[in-house]
Formats: sequence, C-alpha cells, structure tokens
Amino acid sequence: MMQTTLDVRGMSCGHCEQAVKGALEALNGVTGVEVHLNTGKVDVTYDEAQVNIQTMREAVEEQGYNVVI
Repeated sequence: MMQTTLDVRGMSCGHCEQAVKGALEALNGVTGVEVHLNTGKVDVTYDEAQVNIQTMREAVEEQGYNVVI
C-alpha cells in the first residue's frame, strides 16, 4: 500500500469533506481517505497497482475542487 497527501483547495464545510472523501473512496484501489478541512490536506491510502495520483486528482476535480500538485 502507498500513501499520499493531496492539497485540495476550495473545501470549507462538512459537505465538501464528504464530496471529496466519497469521490476518492469510489475509486478501485483506494483503501483509506482522511480529510483535514482546516489544512485542506487529504491523506489517501491506495494500491498503486490499481489507481494513481492523476486518477485521484481527476476524481476530486470533478467534484469542483482544485488539487494543487
């Protein structure tokens, strides 16, 4: 398992947190998501054989948030 931290801009409430978390958890290979609203950081645990950071970024951006690389 791998772990990465995404820097997500635009999250401000519980709904934002759930939208981002849900989008990431729906991806095959993502096994854990922890959203930190106060810092805008999202810790993701995943299987690199099934999903990559670009796919995670696209899933978050489809929810209307920006991922800073």
